[in-house]
Amino acid sequence: MSRQRIVIVGAGLAGARAAAALREEAFDGEVLLIGAERQLPYNRPPLSKGYLRGTERFEDQLVNTAGYYAGHGIDLRLGAQATAIDAARKLVELTGGDHVPYDRLLVATGGRNRALSVPGADLEGIYQLRTVEDCDRIRAATRGARRAVVIGLGFIGSEVAASLRQLGLEVAAVEGHRVPLARVLGEEVGEVLAGIHREKGVELVLEDSVAAFEGAGRVERVRTKKGRLLPCDLAIAGIGILPNSELLAAAGAAVENGVLVDERCRTSLPDVYAAGDVANHQHPIFGRLRVEHWNNADRQGRFVARSILGKEESYDYLHSFWSDQYEHLIEYVGFAAGGDRLVFRGRPESRKFLGFYLNEGIVRAAVGLDRGGDPEDAKVDGELKVVLDLIRHRVLVDPVKLADEDVDLHRLATAASR
Repeated sequence: MSRQRIVIVGAGLAGARAAAALREEAFDGEVLLIGAERQLPYNRPPLSKGYLRGTERFEDQLVNTAGYYAGHGIDLRLGAQATAIDAARKLVELTGGDHVPYDRLLVATGGRNRALSVPGADLEGIYQLRTVEDCDRIRAATRGARRAVVIGLGFIGSEVAASLRQLGLEVAAVEGHRVPLARVLGEEVGEVLAGIHREKGVELVLEDSVAAFEGAGRVERVRTKKGRLLPCDLAIAGIGILPNSELLAAAGAAVENGVLVDERCRTSLPDVYAAGDVANHQHPIFGRLRVEHWNNADRQGRFVARSILGKEESYDYLHSFWSDQYEHLIEYVGFAAGGDRLVFRGRPESRKFLGFYLNEGIVRAAVGLDRGGDPEDAKVDGELKVVLDLIRHRVLVDPVKLADEDVDLHRLATAASR
């Protein structure tokens, strides 16, 4: 009987975690990890923070060393692009015509940056950030530069704006909403973050968008739709990503805002799984959602390995993420919709608070500014760890007690779990 072969297409965090977890779960068949980038799998969060500022080394961002993969019998094929999946014959086609057979397949192809579609977007000096090579180009461009424009104040844009200010550049940031991170955190928290950026010297150009990039061969200024002219030596766009779901869509998998997977990360194709940024998964509490954060790729990558090996579990991770900007740490747990009520514990203007997002009296998510724990290893500690129980048990909580600093969160969570 031939050895089973598990093929993983996508050598980002989710794919690398899955490959390692297969060995940790004692799978003794073949594991093949295929990645389009030539780099070993690495962590992306430092690209907009410490690595961009030059305070962290790339070697320290590797998910595992080259020796780890060799020592655990994980076959790496880097710089290889998967071009097609034949689900009937169980084959993955690579650029150059190679066909790789599989018994079970994991697709963890992540996402790609949304394209800039305004006049002048092809000028030199305009960047987007996704890979370490992108970051290296931005780092090189900052040397000798004085002024930068950042387009978009989601997490990537906000972190890049903070890093560029810390590098000493003048920064203007263009954002379509009234405050940074409004779509994820809401306007009240976004207003606090806007104040922090302004205090650090970022010029916020809000409720506006880019009409054109202008310059003689290289970007020299950004023109906004409201008529602002923002001079710059470089521009960085952080306008979101699109899931790389085309490979599975062409193979016949169900796709909608990513690849649709069930609670065990199974696609609609037999023996084909998906995880990470590309996967739109069914969550037992939050329903169907696609999550683009490091913590999810880390957890879901580990989970899908067990699912591939036949463990009948459901992926019920209560999503969390973090962002550090300047000296401030933002942490978030759960998943909230735009219309949820926000209740604060601690004054927002103090810049040290918890915010609870409630839907019909039930805590759906919480955000902490400098009041959580240390999320670096995908764990949530401190007060936000307690909030996980409030979210998990989905019970009614008195908003007055949530806001009251004298009411112990542990007691609320213990009562909720009974």
